[in-house]
Amino acid sequence: MPKDIEPRLKSISNYLKLQGNEYFVVPEYQRAYSWDITQCDKLWQDIEAFISSGDANDNYFFGTIIVDCSEQNELSLIDGQQRTITFLLLLKAMLLRLNEIIPQIPESDITSKQLKGDLGKIREEIISILYKAAYGDIILVLEDPSRMKNIKILENRSINELDEHREDFKIIIEGEDYESIEKSVHNIPGKQKDNKYTRYFRNFKFFYKLAKKSKLETQLNQFAKKFLNECQVIEIRSWKVEQAITMFNSLNSTGLPLTDADIISAQLYANAGKERKNEFNKIWKQIKELADELNNHKITDINGILQQFMYINRAINKEYISKKEDNSESVDVTTPGLRRYFIEIKKDLLKEPIELANKLEKIANLWLKVSDYPIVKLLLKFNENIKLFFVGYLYRWSDQEKIPEEEELKDFSECLIRLFTILELGDTVYSSSKFKTFLFGENVKIVDKNSPLQQIKEDFNKHIKQNWKEKEIKELIQEYNKNLLVFLNEYLYAKSKNRDFDFDDKVNIEHIMPASGRNLSTIQVDAGFTDVEEFNLYVNKLGNKILLEEDINKSISNEWFKTKKQNSVKQKLGYKDSKYAIASDLTNYPSDKWTKEDIDKFTEEAAERITKFIFQQ
Repeated sequence: MPKDIEPRLKSISNYLKLQGNEYFVVPEYQRAYSWDITQCDKLWQDIEAFISSGDANDNYFFGTIIVDCSEQNELSLIDGQQRTITFLLLLKAMLLRLNEIIPQIPESDITSKQLKGDLGKIREEIISILYKAAYGDIILVLEDPSRMKNIKILENRSINELDEHREDFKIIIEGEDYESIEKSVHNIPGKQKDNKYTRYFRNFKFFYKLAKKSKLETQLNQFAKKFLNECQVIEIRSWKVEQAITMFNSLNSTGLPLTDADIISAQLYANAGKERKNEFNKIWKQIKELADELNNHKITDINGILQQFMYINRAINKEYISKKEDNSESVDVTTPGLRRYFIEIKKDLLKEPIELANKLEKIANLWLKVSDYPIVKLLLKFNENIKLFFVGYLYRWSDQEKIPEEEELKDFSECLIRLFTILELGDTVYSSSKFKTFLFGENVKIVDKNSPLQQIKEDFNKHIKQNWKEKEIKELIQEYNKNLLVFLNEYLYAKSKNRDFDFDDKVNIEHIMPASGRNLSTIQVDAGFTDVEEFNLYVNKLGNKILLEEDINKSISNEWFKTKKQNSVKQKLGYKDSKYAIASDLTNYPSDKWTKEDIDKFTEEAAERITKFIFQQ
């Protein structure tokens, strides 16, 4: 019966030298190979510094490797994937260099013969590692490169690794020489120079070039000996995957740390059982793809989806709600970390990996399907925490085939936007009871599809009116000088005029009175400013800023207001060409000048508009 755990201090050579049919495995849940030249350079420099230290009684330690051995012959890398792959790429680079220089070393004297013999032994050791060659077979590998093919030393099953990247590792290990490898590896479309290669080849090439720079064969001999025999790792073998993951949680090594999502997916994968592992992998791969797409649009990522589910699940089960002696409810806003929540507090969730993965996939899909709604795009401009409560309401559609229409999300979205607008004004912070405590308590209703929206709206109305005064909020809006409320002001203006509202990533914030430019000093005087400090205060007021398309903004640049608003010049872009309601309507503004009185007027109107929205008047 195998041991539960077996820790051993091993040289790099002993660690990488596999026995019998053993091979390393990069598990499905692991990240893709992510080391780059920076980490490879540090590895090389660390070894050279170790050699330079000259301490014959010391060894260099490369950290802890955690291996799950629960499957026969498979050494599953729970921690150490990045280092193990990099070690193998380094050995292959050194092998090619040894193949080049050994035939060139003369045997004219004892020193040369000894050096050639030493380098030959290193080459044999590397061949025995990379190709599992017994001593008597090493010469056969050297004479017949086809014997380097199809020797399994590492299988990358990561669902986060592209197939062509996986293939590059195989091409490098099996390659006869550098030139043939370079011709065979994958070229990434649209990339130039070394960026067109995968990390596998870039790192291999980096090591090969460094090995080639070694002017003396003795330097390579010394480097290889030290790396293989005096650099060490602690290899911890476990025959229980859960135990291996738990050890990883407790230990931190020199590799890149796994994220919470990596750890949680590892536990889910382990709990899926042999019969459902493929099903889980398929769902998890889809989740990762959806999360990557959402992350590209700056909406959320895989850890964000897990966090959102945690908020939803805690609210559904009222995990942070307790009864006081007077029968009123107490809200505990303490939030556990993701890892602790899923692995310790609610570990039963992980016992149903397919069910949980399906729920996470539904969250990702819902985000993707509603993320282009203008009201959702506006909501996402606000504080990150707004997502945690919006997704709770969105989750009401998780068991339905249809997705919610924008109109079905608008009223609730506006509730959140009203409260987070107050947060944006800086009156108080999110962690205060006015925000976090209220939202946590309200989230119990938000996630409950049987809880009527009207009741939620009334709760928001009551909470806002009890905790803030209209006059004070309006004053804060009048003093506001950032950009977020420019989007809200445009939304509310368009809504009041029954006009369409939307914006894209290339939207610009346009200063009606320019903040810079060649005519600035004249424009300032024309607008009624004689004091630079006063101008700087006014130029960033809400009444001086509007949304405008990027190409129109570039076209009119820092022109006079009269030039921007004119509609008679067809060949030049201006406010007349804008889809944004405020800019479009400025073409009919009665004055050709834009003065500080106009900025005051527009700021007052914006403040009034937003205040009425917040207090629902």
